[in-house]
Amino acid sequence: VTKMADKQLGGRAELEAELEKLGIQTETIEHPEAFTVEDMTKYVSAASIPGVMCKNLFLRDKRMKSLWLLSVLLNRKVNLGLVAKQIGVKPNHLSFGKESIMLEKLGVGQGCVTPLALFNDTQGEVKFLLDADIVEGDHGKVFCHPMTNAASLGMSVEDFLKFVRATGHDPKLIQFEPLV
Repeated sequence: VTKMADKQLGGRAELEAELEKLGIQTETIEHPEAFTVEDMTKYVSAASIPGVMCKNLFLRDKRMKSLWLLSVLLNRKVNLGLVAKQIGVKPNHLSFGKESIMLEKLGVGQGCVTPLALFNDTQGEVKFLLDADIVEGDHGKVFCHPMTNAASLGMSVEDFLKFVRATGHDPKLIQFEPLV
């Protein structure tokens, strides 16, 4: 458990308890620390479990008034200008958020960014943006880090959405160009 200011933030054990409380079935792959989603791919692929891996970006607006967590398909190239347009922010006003803020709001640092950390955002300060292809595609499972980059946790797309909504976050679906 990470303690920041007077707010307790949950770690992996708290996340797993929350998933169990919601009745969400998961598959966990333990592996060495993976600092990039490309590293994570090697371990998940080796486990031969069908599914899709998320690349996650912590974003902020120029004035630090809004924060977003963007989860996209692993091989998605992200144009922040196009994302900004879909969320009503000036294209040059959207950038990557600071790790210190991510630690404070979500309880994870660089290399561990995960939509599963939204359960720590009890005040709803981080808006969740989700690649529409994750929801609309036929991916089987969605894999994310469970608050640590030394494991990957997979669940059905339906359960993933159930979890995110249970955290009080309604994902805004972001449309991208079709993958080639």
